[in-house]
Amino acid sequence: MDDTIRILVSLAEHADPRLVESALQDEPSLEVLGYADYFDDWREFLAQQADIVIVACSATDQGATAMVDRAVKHRPDRPVVVMTEAPPNGFLRQAFEAGADDVITLPQAPQEVAFTLQKVIARRRGLAIPGKPTAPLIAVLGPKGGTGKTLCATNLSVALAQRDSNVVLVDLDLQFGDIGLALGLSPERTMYDLMKAGPPFDHDKLDRHLIRHSSGVKVLIAPTRPDQASAVSIDYLRDIYASLRSMSDFVIVDTPPGFTPEVIATIDVSTEICMVGMLDSLSLKNTKLGVETLDLMGYDAERIALILNRADSRVGITPEDVSTIVGRTPDVFVPSDREIPRSINEGTPIVAVKPSSGAAKAFRDLADRFTKAPAPAKQPAASSTSGGRTLIGRRR
Repeated sequence: MDDTIRILVSLAEHADPRLVESALQDEPSLEVLGYADYFDDWREFLAQQADIVIVACSATDQGATAMVDRAVKHRPDRPVVVMTEAPPNGFLRQAFEAGADDVITLPQAPQEVAFTLQKVIARRRGLAIPGKPTAPLIAVLGPKGGTGKTLCATNLSVALAQRDSNVVLVDLDLQFGDIGLALGLSPERTMYDLMKAGPPFDHDKLDRHLIRHSSGVKVLIAPTRPDQASAVSIDYLRDIYASLRSMSDFVIVDTPPGFTPEVIATIDVSTEICMVGMLDSLSLKNTKLGVETLDLMGYDAERIALILNRADSRVGITPEDVSTIVGRTPDVFVPSDREIPRSINEGTPIVAVKPSSGAAKAFRDLADRFTKAPAPAKQPAASSTSGGRTLIGRRR
């Protein structure tokens, strides 16, 4: 069996060809079919029967993301890897958002490059993903504390995992996060440890910092002490989201109360929002302000799911009053259940411990909102017209 990885290398304007060649030469498992510049005939170049495309660039190459995007669209089933020298904050996110499967930081030994490429191909084997390989990111918001954001985030994550989805849950309450406690997980590794490890935030590094829950949900736990929260950079956070979205089916983010810089950055990259409120005047006032703030930020109202927690509480406010106060009817009503506090204390979400309950059904209904769209059909690979070695516009 031939295990050789056939590679096409696209060189951006400021790429160092000698550094790229040194990372690919003298490794028997790697075969470079050709090099091309950005302005060469890319259709002919990309039509070659290669296993992977490498976009080599520097962090200052403005056209690198366009090169990634073009390679992804030409053959959605073929992985694309960016090869660059020490990217600064923000570049990794741009690469993943353009559709890259991974980023290799140079210099690296050819053996290490080969190992990375083998893992990329293994992850994509048998997959044909049209467009950019980014999973939905669902931000769970609640402008007032104590409304049930963590309850919603954990149960939504487990409900999605019960449908064989690959789910990552991020605890963004950096000072007082409770996701680990709510799921009964020991904080062996946290976001603070990930910050100390530093970029690039590739799949392997992130995977080592995720804690596995028995449901299958992978959790990025918040720092264990409030003083560690300042270590989390906004730019790093965006890079982490971009990488997580390329390695999972869903990313759920449990946020702290209010619109902190971290929450705003999360909203900016989210695809959906769950706004959680309760039947009390303070919560509903803040929920209304939260929805209005999202509107001012230009967030599409159709992508906001309004969750009413403890919806059957008898406190003098009816669900109909909620529609009047907030300005819209809740999408999901979560009834009270005495098993919920116990499930939180025991670290077992209600959808797992009492699946027949009204609360569990409500969270499954919420999961339906994000899984009702049919999966995109796989597309056939583009035919190849050239199989030999080529050298198109190679830099000297």
